[in-house]
Amino acid sequence: MRFVVVCVVVLLGALGLWSALRFGWNPPFPLAWDTVGYVAAGAVAAFGLGSISRRSGRKPPPPRDPLEALLADVAARAAAFRAGAAERPHAPLRDYPQSRAAFEAPTPEDGAPAPAVIAELAALAEPGLANITGPRFFGFVIGGSAPVGVAADWLTSAWGQNVGMTAATPAASAAEHVAAGWLLDLLDLPREASVGFVTGATLANFTALAAARSEVLRRAGWDVEANGLFGAPPIHVVLGEEAHSTVFSALRYLGLGDQRVVRVAVDAQGRMRPEAFAQALSNLDGPVIAVAQAGQINSGAFDPFPEIAEAARAKGAWLHVDGAFGLWARAAPDRAPLARGVELADSWATDGHKWLQTPYDCGYVIVRDRAAHRRAMSIVASYLPAGEANPADFVPELSRRARGFATWAMIRSLGRKGVADLVSRNCAQARRMAERLGAEPDIAILNDVVLNQVAVRLGSDLDDARADALTDRTIARIQREGVCYVGGAAWAGKRILRVSVINAATSERDIDVSAEAIISAWRAERAGA
Repeated sequence: MRFVVVCVVVLLGALGLWSALRFGWNPPFPLAWDTVGYVAAGAVAAFGLGSISRRSGRKPPPPRDPLEALLADVAARAAAFRAGAAERPHAPLRDYPQSRAAFEAPTPEDGAPAPAVIAELAALAEPGLANITGPRFFGFVIGGSAPVGVAADWLTSAWGQNVGMTAATPAASAAEHVAAGWLLDLLDLPREASVGFVTGATLANFTALAAARSEVLRRAGWDVEANGLFGAPPIHVVLGEEAHSTVFSALRYLGLGDQRVVRVAVDAQGRMRPEAFAQALSNLDGPVIAVAQAGQINSGAFDPFPEIAEAARAKGAWLHVDGAFGLWARAAPDRAPLARGVELADSWATDGHKWLQTPYDCGYVIVRDRAAHRRAMSIVASYLPAGEANPADFVPELSRRARGFATWAMIRSLGRKGVADLVSRNCAQARRMAERLGAEPDIAILNDVVLNQVAVRLGSDLDDARADALTDRTIARIQREGVCYVGGAAWAGKRILRVSVINAATSERDIDVSAEAIISAWRAERAGA
């Protein structure tokens, strides 16, 4: 081998010398001379280094593994994106039509190398990404996808575990089992309850209400899993006038309908009136499912659980609580009294990708009656293990992501104290935002800021039509300017600006900067009206 390398080096050197003598130092193909020289030098260097390495016993470093290089590139891109979150505009730079136009292309005939695919994807996607992880994103109740949760989620993708069966995925199943116990402890819910890991509160509400449907019909002598709803005793569903839209979606999916409900009057904060709830129950016969909420979407208010639970129990009704974000008040000693009595319910729905800061998507369905939960969800097939309880027995999907890893990592990272501090801090920041905005003479705060939600009425001194129009225009301006991101909603017949504070990265300074941006945008829109 050494003889071959020497011959190649001598040949390249001879070619270079011939080029210099024949054409001088300005040959008609100038790159040739440089290229020959570089190749010859490189060959000599490689030959020499190889000889040294053999003499020293050390091997030259191997070329980087393609997978390692690909993942390192992705990690660098992700870290750069997250590092700039505080300075980046909180609204996307491209809207949906622009993003769609950027992605539009014929179906590829041939594949492309993985590094090129990732580079192209990042270039196409990043201008259309909302800065949801940014510290001033208040438009929806969305957590910040904390770094340790993201890292655990990366491992989850790399590990590729389909957490349906304990026998096939023991580590993923064990992580869910332990994380489920931690959740029940943090939220101070019945420790014997079963927990299913789902996409979010929408599916958690669906799953819990499926268990409720199964149990109330079983008590009435009907097996809904075997016989369906045809001929079944009718189920009455009782809920507040301001129940969240995902509850109505779940009722549609379950064949219970979103109009066949008994709506209970609420107070100014969206809480069910306990006397109205009791009266509604008294007029019903047969199976009953009641739905309460922990954290009204605009006000953050909590239904009066002790009174509602007492009335539901007396009626033999199943009580479910939609607590997508509000249930986490149970984890903070200074907010826990808001949810007093919620532990008396039969089932609960909450999210991890809100206050626990897990990456999307992650939600939890919690059911006191493990048998009813499993009966409603279990999947039977000849190729699946029989007898033992599996993660798939408590969720609709047989194939799904191992969400327990990120949940385990977030709780392990924060601990009980960290979760409590996070919830308390965000709630204090929401109060700070309300104080700053409410100090303006023509801005009113419509809710009691007991949690993390702030309902803002702009133009409180104007007639409703003009205030509504200016509110929507102000929200659009704030989103365009990008200092922060807020959303809008209709509440109590008025258009409001809604602020949801639920990101671990948000600071008091972020609140102050955002309040100034909101006030400035409002002043500009009002002056231009």
